[in-house]
Amino acid sequence: MRWPLNVPVLSDGVVTLRAHTPGDIDGLYEMATDPEMVRWTSVATPHTREMSEDFALGIIPEGWDKGTHRIWAIEAEGRFAGNVDIRQGPIADIGFALHPWARGKGLMTRAVRLANDWAFTEGGIEIVHWRSHVGNEASLRIAHATGFTMHGTTPGLLHERGRVLDAWTASIRFGDAPFARTPWAESTVLESERLRLRPMVESDLSRITEACSDADSQHWLSNLPRPYTEVTARAYVADCVWQAAKGSKATWAIADRATDQLLGNVAVMDMLRPGSGEIGYWMHPDARGKGVMTEATRLVVAHAWSGLDRRRLVLYAADGNIGSNKVAEAAGFTRYGTQTLAERLGDGTYVDLHGYELLRLS
Repeated sequence: MRWPLNVPVLSDGVVTLRAHTPGDIDGLYEMATDPEMVRWTSVATPHTREMSEDFALGIIPEGWDKGTHRIWAIEAEGRFAGNVDIRQGPIADIGFALHPWARGKGLMTRAVRLANDWAFTEGGIEIVHWRSHVGNEASLRIAHATGFTMHGTTPGLLHERGRVLDAWTASIRFGDAPFARTPWAESTVLESERLRLRPMVESDLSRITEACSDADSQHWLSNLPRPYTEVTARAYVADCVWQAAKGSKATWAIADRATDQLLGNVAVMDMLRPGSGEIGYWMHPDARGKGVMTEATRLVVAHAWSGLDRRRLVLYAADGNIGSNKVAEAAGFTRYGTQTLAERLGDGTYVDLHGYELLRLS
């Protein structure tokens, strides 16, 4: 059989995967010219409706007939919603994209599960690989939710529009459960009268760069890159998203509740140990000395007990870092010991490192 008769129709009752039709062309064109699609994929740009028509009625049928790439149209609510693609075999890649109207509804998670199930049971596929631009959180969330094992960042894996790009990678094998392997460490929004703790966003990059380029930050946090640029800040934000997907770290931007300006950063780290975690933080220079970090740390600690199911938290502060030690004590932590000359400072010298702990009472 040839296309479209060789395209299996798959459905879970909410989402249907089927062959493309001429009625999908306008939706494909709208999707291909959407800014998020252009940002995160290799779709040709500038793009014309004729290019979408050739893709739907030329490239896709050829892929099905040759068995080189199997691209379904995703249908939901009676309309075109996007594409999902299983490429090659028995080692396959997956690709997917949603029309803007269909995002945020859980439709792609359903579509990917349907496509992977077909690949493993009918398509002769042994393993499906996923890759995306570093920073593409929406794509990562779908891979996470559908049972892919997270591998890491591969330098220079993608070549798109003349650019060589690093990629996040993951895979799923025949027999793997199509559900998340670990909980996503969400940066749940937390609020006090003057603060909002929230996920980091694009507009925070300049303030992150300023904070992490500050002389005091560079002195007490010797692992900060030098120079610290907006490229560095972007990579840091992307890594926080990746660590959240792994379930190992939840990170918050500390923002002024009235202006949403970033004031600092606080995280619960090292969460792969059941029930445990480590608090880490830094502040923008213009927010220091105002009790902001103590207030933010208290919010995060309360959430760690109730929202992250932690029972013991630790916090480390270098001897001489008066502000950091004061935050630990004001937030209720108890010093339990000191490691001699354990902390390397930005100038290459070593100082003692104080350890603090806090236990959940019930």
